[in-house]
Amino acid sequence: MATHTYTLDVAWTGDRGEGTSGFRTYGRDVLARSAGRPDLLLSADKPFRGDPARWNPEVLLLAALSECHLLSFLHVAVTHGVVVTGYTDTPQGWLEQEGIGGRFTRVLLRPRVTLADPGQAHLLPQLHAEAGAACFIAASVNFPVEVEPAGDQA
Repeated sequence: MATHTYTLDVAWTGDRGEGTSGFRTYGRDVLARSAGRPDLLLSADKPFRGDPARWNPEVLLLAALSECHLLSFLHVAVTHGVVVTGYTDTPQGWLEQEGIGGRFTRVLLRPRVTLADPGQAHLLPQLHAEAGAACFIAASVNFPVEVEPAGDQA
């Protein structure tokens, strides 16, 4: 078994001079850095007093799940001799908030795949299933990650 370790630097940059003296006195701005990568400007989602122009944890979780499925799908396609020439997704997630806490209850991926050989379209359900089983991020969450192909193209 291989173990991979990931690190980054995360810093809150939202102190407006009063610290956290009240809910409205501080910004939710955060800076994430990782060697050799562009900085990520982060914040809370707008309903939680965040900056809607910045990435928020909820959207980043969707992006991680979508990209993980995409990368797993491409790998599985190669192992089956399927040439993918296009892949897009419009994932959607449902978060239920209760008081100060909450949790995602479901994520739906809607991949749209284009293949070099339309005759291999019958393999798409199997490839999506294998990709879902191979995705590290989907295996790490405690809610269902469903895949509903949005009109796969052969």
